[in-house]
Amino acid sequence: MYRLQPLASRSFIAVALDQCLPVSLPSLTGVRHKSQGAPTLERSGQMRFSTAEATVPAGRLHRKPREKTLTMDTLNPQVKAVEYAVRGPIVIKAGEIERCLEEGGRKPFSEVIKANIGDAHAMGQQPITFLRQVVALCTFPELMDSPSFPEDAKWRARRILQGCGGHSIGSYSASAGVENIRKDIAAYIEQRDEGVPSNWEDIYLTTGASDGIMTILRLLVSGKDSSRTGVMIPIPQYPLYSAAISEMEAVQVNYYLDEENCWALDINELHRAHQAAKQHCQPRVICIINPGNPTGQVQSKKCIEEVLHFAFEENLFVMSDEVYQDNVYSPDCQFHSFKKVLYEMGPEYFNSVELASFHSTSKGYTGECGFRGGYMEVINMDPEVKGQMLKLLSVRLCPPLSGQAAMDVIVNPPQADELSFQQFQQEKSSVLGALAEKARLTEEILNSVPGIKCNPVQGAMYAFPRIFIPPKATLGMQPDMLYCLRLLEETGICVVPGSGFGQKDGTYHFRMTILPPTEKLKMLLGKVRDFHLGFLKEFSALN
Repeated sequence: MYRLQPLASRSFIAVALDQCLPVSLPSLTGVRHKSQGAPTLERSGQMRFSTAEATVPAGRLHRKPREKTLTMDTLNPQVKAVEYAVRGPIVIKAGEIERCLEEGGRKPFSEVIKANIGDAHAMGQQPITFLRQVVALCTFPELMDSPSFPEDAKWRARRILQGCGGHSIGSYSASAGVENIRKDIAAYIEQRDEGVPSNWEDIYLTTGASDGIMTILRLLVSGKDSSRTGVMIPIPQYPLYSAAISEMEAVQVNYYLDEENCWALDINELHRAHQAAKQHCQPRVICIINPGNPTGQVQSKKCIEEVLHFAFEENLFVMSDEVYQDNVYSPDCQFHSFKKVLYEMGPEYFNSVELASFHSTSKGYTGECGFRGGYMEVINMDPEVKGQMLKLLSVRLCPPLSGQAAMDVIVNPPQADELSFQQFQQEKSSVLGALAEKARLTEEILNSVPGIKCNPVQGAMYAFPRIFIPPKATLGMQPDMLYCLRLLEETGICVVPGSGFGQKDGTYHFRMTILPPTEKLKMLLGKVRDFHLGFLKEFSALN
């Protein structure tokens, strides 16, 4: 209401000025007065004022338009090399179809189902009440007086705010994060790893796990030509890694997971990839995603021991992406942190292998992607390099304080003797139980379709089924890209081609999330089945 008053005043002034003008002026609509400070008359009763009028020499009126400084020719070529399939061309096409439906366009489906990305809340998952209560209290401390919020949530919020400048999450924190939260994370890691020591000064809060991954890679990438840093990544991989490697001009060193053995990591394949890479780069780091994205496998303890021994022998920095550590569904599988396994291998390993482990608010049972909260624990880093990392972290000031608060709740949930414990446990169990059921359902239905083979979804949030595509199914593009594009256009289901994650030559896959509600997931899988059978029939006829 108050903002409208100045506008009304302006209207009154304009009318008054119009009434004061000479009678002959209205016939001069469009004439401009050049005297300094004089108004420019656009039309009767409307004035436009200017603090200065530029005078353009006559000779410049027809000069060639100024060229853009930043064009595709002058753009950093490493940016052009970056690809990120999870939000790539299929997803862009899905957005266009959504807009078409919103504008009344006709399609053979009523909605686009975006099964391309692990965005739990966008798929209908409800927030964990306790986490939102603590973050709400941190955001608006006046709620501390409300009886609607439990005391255990208020206690945590007060403790977080005590570590913030001015007791406000609107302040900056230290570049490594709020000290109290770092200490809570260290305590969580010690409990998770059954007593393996964790130093809070080795903990760094990050803007999602991806921020930490990028930071560590920036430290590691150096050299030129054959001395350029080689980064060993699993294939299939999460496209953040290939994108970061391209942007930093590092060398991507692929090691292939064993699809025939439920995407296990084969130590012989690591040696093969490492030996081949040494011919053209200097391998310095190995990245592992466990549980796997996009593959959904959970690596065994024996496998992790072999990887760590390999890294020890080959002097490699280990990056362990463990953001899905709470997402383990198979009763035969268990999450083992790389740090715990390293500790159990003895002091020679534990005190020497450089290891960075990553976690996030975005996955697990909370699915709080939008808070962009995360942390990394970095051990055995050279002290001087650690100082350089802190310098790099300080450039981005600090991660969002709301994300740090959310991360604190994940590592410091309600305990058995606290008021919120029962509701928290019920909500957590409900989310993870539903995901386990959907993992089983996805594997079962996909494997019932001729021409589709899906490994067990042991963990994480995705299936990565192999699809057998007739040789003629190309039409000028990658067969799996054609498959996913046709699937989108005919059913409204948006999944990501396997080529965006990497796959062995001659094999084709797609990645889909298992996050949709159970009934919608059943419908989605049924549509995939019907589409696949029709696709096979169409292109087999061409052969």
